[in-house]
Amino acid sequence: MAADWLGSLVSINCGPTLGVYQGEVSSVDQSSQTISLKQPFHNGVKCSVPEVTFSAMDIKELKILDITIGNVRNGSSVCAKSSSGPIAVPRDDPRTKERLNSPQHCSKSYGERHQDVPGQPKQGFRLRHNSWSSSSRGVNPVTPKKNGVKNGAPMKHRDDECFGDGMDDGMEDFDFEGNLALFDKAAVFSEIDTSERRTNGARSRGTPQEQTPTRYRHDENVLEVKPIVYRQITVPQPGDKEFCTDSGLIVPTISYDFRKRLLSVAERHGLSLERRLEMTGVCASQMALTLLGGPNRLTPKNVHQRPTVALLCGPHVQGAQGISCGRHLANHEVEVILFLPKFVKMLESVTSELNVFSKTGAKLVSNIKDLPDSPVDLIIDCLDCHESTFLMDQPWYKAAANWANQNRAPVLCIDPPVSRQQVVEAKWSLSLCLPLPLAEGAGRVYLCDIGVPCKVFQEVGVKYHSPFGCKFVIPLHSA
Repeated sequence: MAADWLGSLVSINCGPTLGVYQGEVSSVDQSSQTISLKQPFHNGVKCSVPEVTFSAMDIKELKILDITIGNVRNGSSVCAKSSSGPIAVPRDDPRTKERLNSPQHCSKSYGERHQDVPGQPKQGFRLRHNSWSSSSRGVNPVTPKKNGVKNGAPMKHRDDECFGDGMDDGMEDFDFEGNLALFDKAAVFSEIDTSERRTNGARSRGTPQEQTPTRYRHDENVLEVKPIVYRQITVPQPGDKEFCTDSGLIVPTISYDFRKRLLSVAERHGLSLERRLEMTGVCASQMALTLLGGPNRLTPKNVHQRPTVALLCGPHVQGAQGISCGRHLANHEVEVILFLPKFVKMLESVTSELNVFSKTGAKLVSNIKDLPDSPVDLIIDCLDCHESTFLMDQPWYKAAANWANQNRAPVLCIDPPVSRQQVVEAKWSLSLCLPLPLAEGAGRVYLCDIGVPCKVFQEVGVKYHSPFGCKFVIPLHSA
């Protein structure tokens, strides 16, 4: 009698997970408890497969939408719900009686009927999400094939099955190339140019063929800026020698007499000798700390290898600068040995710096024999003076210069003079404010910022723009 239901339209509710299916009954297998629908609709959308098969375990509710009956007999009828209204079904028809007396009547779901079977304990009903395809063993089971065909129809991609809208695949692909060919870019840009000319637009835009893209290096600024002026410092009486910084800025040299005038004006405006000595000491000590290894050498874990610096100073302003540098080095845990011969009369600035230096606990010697015999880490030379030449004939000067040349330690000279060749050959020389035309024995030249204001430079006729940037000590190169 199951074959009498073939061709009938039914609606099968499989719960919220699998949804509702409608279609024409194509086969009913009582032995495997399966029913197959052809031309099915899933939740109102036509399925991409021609036939689906359901197991009785997955069916929550079954509704008859239309029954194909050859001869309708007179008598009482049973109503089946449909989308177009109730349909009169004769009750005395044998197929109707069989359907009404069947345990798979649509009034109860299979799970509810299974729990009501006499003689069996009630048990929970578990929904199998894919049982209709994996457990179908009856007629026309819906199982995937290795060749990508499902029940004679090509399989759709998994994403299409999950997220597709169920529409037919007969839609034509959009012709992007053909649509792009309809766009006349040259005409559009020409129209834009014409519109901008009418509105007196300040910006003109050409076609892509007319535009030449500008290529920038990784270190170039893409924003339009003013051209760099590398000669930002000009002096009224430039020397024969010029230097340049790492960024290419030109730094001219000045004579010692011109520098004396510049410092005199600066002192008149408040930049006293004591301030200049402090700035020189700080900058020189910072450079010396870098030469000694900086953070790689001066660490709390490296106290057993503290660097040793020997300071050779004379009784003049250069010597006071060296004493100030030694004080700052001693404050940074550097082993400092200061050599300063005993004089009956010294400058007030030297005496003042020496009094402060004595509070650091660093070593002060006046005899060359008290200097270490082994090489030190760094020698700072402040023996020479800009204005006096008689010091070179003094025994202490010769002895100190001879010790420095034989110690085999690198030498840093602070503010060396330009009047003569240096007795102690230096590896580095530190100039103040603006460089002096130093001799070849001065080594590599560095420039130190001692805090002279721009107005002071302008007063002495110097067009000045600071070349230091973010630093107080910068290296100079021969231009």
